[in-house]
Amino acid sequence: MATVELRFSALPEHVRTARLVAAAVARRAGVDEAVLDEVRLAVGEACSRAVGLHRTSGVSEPVKVVLIEEEKQFSIEVGDEAPHAVPGDRASGAPDDDIEAEEDDMGLAVISGLVDDVEVTTGAHGGQIRMTWPTAPSAPVPA
Repeated sequence: MATVELRFSALPEHVRTARLVAAAVARRAGVDEAVLDEVRLAVGEACSRAVGLHRTSGVSEPVKVVLIEEEKQFSIEVGDEAPHAVPGDRASGAPDDDIEAEEDDMGLAVISGLVDDVEVTTGAHGGQIRMTWPTAPSAPVPA
């Protein structure tokens, strides 16, 4: 299992770099060429979401992206350190909270539309989006 880990400051300009790295590693892992645009878009959306969460929460920790190459699949995990409210727990009830929740829901909907296999976990100490794509079997190396 090959793994690449990328950490970057929560700045929007670093999202492009994460997209480029993800596409390059996905290509090397054997993800179908026709799917690479979806990988780029999904990673961009997940990283933009994490950057936004860090910035609005005042979190100074870096955004973490882990690219995992396994035998028959390729996964990308985008993690944030921002505290997430428990679903249904809108303690402050501020209008800004509702707008942020709608933007977050929209971002997750976009990711779900791009990736068939998505897992989202959130909690008081951060969250993670895990996206998985199948890979083609590696071709035998000619002798």
